[in-house]
Order: sequence, then C-alpha cells, then structure tokens
Amino acid sequence: MSSSSKRPRPEPVEVVKKRRDATLSALVDSVPYLSFLGITVERHGDELTAVLPFSDKLIGNPLLPAIHGGVTAAFLETAAVIELSWVSLWEDMETGKLDPGTLGPDNLPYLPKTIDFSIDYLRSGLPRDAYARARIVRQGRRYASVHVEAWQDNRNKLYAQATGHFLMPSK
Repeated sequence: MSSSSKRPRPEPVEVVKKRRDATLSALVDSVPYLSFLGITVERHGDELTAVLPFSDKLIGNPLLPAIHGGVTAAFLETAAVIELSWVSLWEDMETGKLDPGTLGPDNLPYLPKTIDFSIDYLRSGLPRDAYARARIVRQGRRYASVHVEAWQDNRNKLYAQATGHFLMPSK
C-alpha cells in the first residue's frame, strides 16, 4: 500500500476531548440564566447530564422545604435546549467547521425556540443537588420533540419529567 492511499491518522484523543469540552463550555456559558441558577452540564462521550447544585435561593416553599416549581421547569427546559443544541452542532464540531471560540451570546446559531413545554411534577424537589437528562424523541429540520427526566438521589425515582416541542433554527 502506497503512502498516498493511507487513511489520515485520527486526531489524538486529548485534542478531540478539548474541542468537545470547549464547545460545550461555550454553549453553556452563552446562556446567562444557567449561571444565575448555577446549572452546569457534564459530558460523558456524547451524553450530557445537567446538574442543578442545591442552593437556598432555589427553595420555593421553606416549610417543606422544596425547590421552586419554576426553578424545576427552567432546569428541565434548559436541559432540553442544551441537548438539542449539542446534537445540532455535533457534526460541525467534529469536522472542525465550528470554532468553539466563536460561540457567544451574540453568536448562537443553534439555540432552538420553545413551542410548548409540559411538566409533570412527580414529587417535591428536596434541598439536594438535582440531575436531568434529555432524550430527543424526534428531530427534523425545523421541529424537534424532547423528553426530559430529573432526579436527585436515585435515577429511578424521578421528581419531575417534561415533554417539549421546539422550533429548530435554520443553519
């Protein structure tokens, strides 16, 4: 086999991980509401988990105490939006067409717009850290449907779940 017909060497794993982490960080940092609530997003491969660290400011009912329903709704919706954005920019990120340094509040071509969002509050959100994962049920060029689940101590004991429909941005 001649040297001209060899496949190009794959990028070193450190380079790939750095590009993916920088892209995710730029995406999350460009949504100021996430930092206001303290929401972070962890990446393991292509799977994202949104994390809502507990803070006293999140309590809606101090008698229980329970996380405010609006905070839970925002947490679930942002998990869905970040997942959709992540999936939408994946190909451009992997091919190097997207420079993570260009993502910012004024340059977010991949943020979908919420059409509707329905939340099921299954139990009170306790004064603990919360986690959420979004799963895309259907995604076309212009429309996407997403299911999100949130839990605290046990992944099998959800405290809330939601289904949302989103208008996808044109690329």
